[in-house]
Formats: sequence, structure tokens, C-alpha cells
Amino acid sequence: MTDHVQTPAIRIEGLEKSFKDLHVLRGIDLDIARGSIFALLGANGSGKTTTVKILSTLLKADAGTVTVNGYDVDAEGDQVRESISLTGQFAAVDEILTGRENLVLMAKLRHQPEPGRIADDLLARFSLTDAGGRKVATYSGGMSRRLDIAMSLIGNPPIIFLDEPTTGLDPQSRLEVWATVKELAARGTTVLLTTQYLDEAEHLADRIAILHEGTIIVNGTLDELHRLHPPAEVEYVEKQPSLEDIFLAITGNPSAAVSAAEN
Repeated sequence: MTDHVQTPAIRIEGLEKSFKDLHVLRGIDLDIARGSIFALLGANGSGKTTTVKILSTLLKADAGTVTVNGYDVDAEGDQVRESISLTGQFAAVDEILTGRENLVLMAKLRHQPEPGRIADDLLARFSLTDAGGRKVATYSGGMSRRLDIAMSLIGNPPIIFLDEPTTGLDPQSRLEVWATVKELAARGTTVLLTTQYLDEAEHLADRIAILHEGTIIVNGTLDELHRLHPPAEVEYVEKQPSLEDIFLAITGNPSAAVSAAEN
């Protein structure tokens, strides 16, 4: 029997995926430690969402093996789905319902006892208690996204996938989501974060992998990535490279990094 505590939260070996003649993933290898925030960084079209879909059993790989929470995504899909929650690029909340009604509905759908108590606890945890009785249509982008993440935690999944969680959010809303992600990891949840925002990966992640043209071209802590790109001397003072500098140096793709930084 697999020791689910000792194994990595996610293990990917030789993952490949193509759509007809388009090779999206060309042999990915990754281990993601439990309780960590792992950022998968890459430009649009680099294969980030495809990877998450395979990990969450929504898409079948062409080659390679993937285990999530110790379970094989092909052979043990039901156990994988019980172990994870997926939050996509756009908040999956019902704007006609109140925040509390969304949470109660999700708790009932997941057959949880005391759905009202679960809803109230999550509203408090995500600083939404005062807004719980309001229709979600009145929420800011950050509030909707926090509610969306709160809904994904019903049932206490040990692993959560956040696919481009701050796309389209204003700066204040992004900060709110960042605080939420940090709090998840502090409670022991493993977070796989896909993003094209360099500052987001730099701010949140324990480890960062850069996905470029279907392969992982670098994987390490921010300090390890810094060491790949030596500091520049500016008026006799060493200036540490930003993650954008590192991304540019490694991928040789300025348009991708610039667009990510400007969005």
C-alpha cells in the first residue's frame, strides 16, 4: 500500500501530450512536495493548462506516469478526484445566489454534514462574513475569486490546483488572492499554481518551474534561479536579477515575458 504521507503530493514522469500535429507537452518530469506552493510559469500556450487538466483527470496523457496524492491518475481516477480541487481561470460561482448560498449548495452537492456551519466557517476564514448575505453579482473581482477558492476547499482536499487564479483582477484583488494562497499553504494544503505573471510566482512560490515549448527548462527555488543568472553591477552595487530577467535569459523569448509582466 502506498504511503501517501511520505510520497510527493504530485509526481510527473515523462508526461507527453499532443493534439494532432501540435506537441504541447514533450516529456515533463516534476515532483511537488506536500504543503508547498509550486508555481508552473510560462507564456500563454506553453502547456500549463494542459498539464493541470491531465493532473485533474480531465484529459488523458499520451505517455508518461502521473500520481496525485499517491494515486495514479489513469488507474485510480476516483481517488485522485477525491484528493484535489481545481479552480480555473474564471470564478465558478453563481452570481444570482448569495455568497453563503453558494457555499451551502456546494457543501450539499459534496454530501457534507452541516452545510450551514461549513459555509459560515469558510465565510469567516476568507473575510466574507459581512458579504455572505449579498448576491455574488455585487462582489468585487477579488471577493468572487476568494469565494471561488473557499468553495473549492469544501471537503478539505489536500491538493488544490489554481489555474491562472488572478487573470483579469485589479491589483488590490490580486493581493487578496495572494494572501489567500499563502494561508492555504500555511494550513498544509499543497498548491499548484499556474501563472504567466512573473511577480506572482516570485511572490508566492516555494519552487518555480518554467515551462517553455512543452518542456520544463528550469526547476528550483527563487534563490536557485537567481544563481543561474548572475547579478549585474550597477554603480558598484550588485543588483539581483528579477524573475523577469531570469525568464528572458532562459527562454530567449522577450515577447512572452514582456506580455506577462505588462498584464
